[in-house]
Amino acid sequence: MQTIILAAGEGTRMRPLTRETPKPLLPVADRPLVAHTADAAITAGASRLVFVIGYQASTVKEYFGSEYRGTPVEYATQDEQDGTAHAVRAATETLDPGAFAVLNGDILLDQPSVSSLFEAGPAVGSIQVETPTSYGVLDCDEGGSVVGVIEKPADPPSNLINTGAYVFPAAARDWMDVTQSDRGEQELTDVLQRSCRETDVSAVPFERWLDVGRPWDLLSANEWTIAEMDRSIDGSVSDRTTLRGAVVVEKGATVREGVTIEGPAILRTGASVGPNAYIRGATLLGPDVHVGHSVEIKNSILREGATVGHLSYVGDSVLGQNVNFGAGTTVANLRHDNAPVETTLKGERVSTGRRKYGVVVGDGVKTGIDTSLNAGVVLAGGVRTAPDETVMHDRTE
Repeated sequence: MQTIILAAGEGTRMRPLTRETPKPLLPVADRPLVAHTADAAITAGASRLVFVIGYQASTVKEYFGSEYRGTPVEYATQDEQDGTAHAVRAATETLDPGAFAVLNGDILLDQPSVSSLFEAGPAVGSIQVETPTSYGVLDCDEGGSVVGVIEKPADPPSNLINTGAYVFPAAARDWMDVTQSDRGEQELTDVLQRSCRETDVSAVPFERWLDVGRPWDLLSANEWTIAEMDRSIDGSVSDRTTLRGAVVVEKGATVREGVTIEGPAILRTGASVGPNAYIRGATLLGPDVHVGHSVEIKNSILREGATVGHLSYVGDSVLGQNVNFGAGTTVANLRHDNAPVETTLKGERVSTGRRKYGVVVGDGVKTGIDTSLNAGVVLAGGVRTAPDETVMHDRTE
């Protein structure tokens, strides 16, 4: 099955994490988010991959090259992000005759479900959710075939939603020139609507699915994937450490004396921990991350080159590349009233839905010693805090 993977967007809801990194390349366990999609497609039988690229296109090309896991890779450029149908249209000239799959590059899918999708085509992936009003809701007939899709309906006909995973008939490559939606975009759901009129489209149930659109979704994605990793110790680990559960220490990573790691957790190549540090929860320490003396990291993502050197606590947070937390920096991750933590997303206060949620810190941020960061705070790339400062509100670019 020839497979188009949409990876052109910046991911504005992920800011500041996407200032230098496209959302599909944000880290999820041991590889970028979009690589999980590519891996699922290849395992399901993808004959080749066509990545639609745009924002920071060179970084996607650099990661995947001309061949990935023995599967040929091609690229199509979407110069302006005018919607998902517009993105697929950019890739149609590269397609061979026959049906084709389209997968969003910012979702996590379980591989068996992708295999079922490929086998059932024409088809769309579907999953039941509690609150369908925020998604495209599938309208199915009594036989289970899709007859239409309704975007973010106030009164949804069901709680069965579109997962952003499709197999289209060969004729659909000529259906991509659709009119703009109310959002000013050319939507792939309009192509799905036509497919439903022209042929029988199956709603393939997915067992697991996650739309990774916001920083707390990135935490969820890592919680999912890191929990499924097997214990593997290839780096240097002191005899005076305690490792419990599924802990991955990659070659070139170092764990010093007095450290306790309670998995699931993964230390990428070049990461160093200790002495006397505590790592717990679904934690990702990226390449060349340093966690030093008497630091506790809980259920967090520290991206490449980040440093939390001394006497600090970081919980349920995402730290960007080359962040440096001064000694004694402490992250709050819990409201006193135990309500879900709120944060700012594209200028609006929203609930994360998480009782415990810390901070999101952009690339290159440096905090002064004894800085306190309140739950839900966002620090834009390059921000500096003063010694002994309490940060209650976001610091923007």
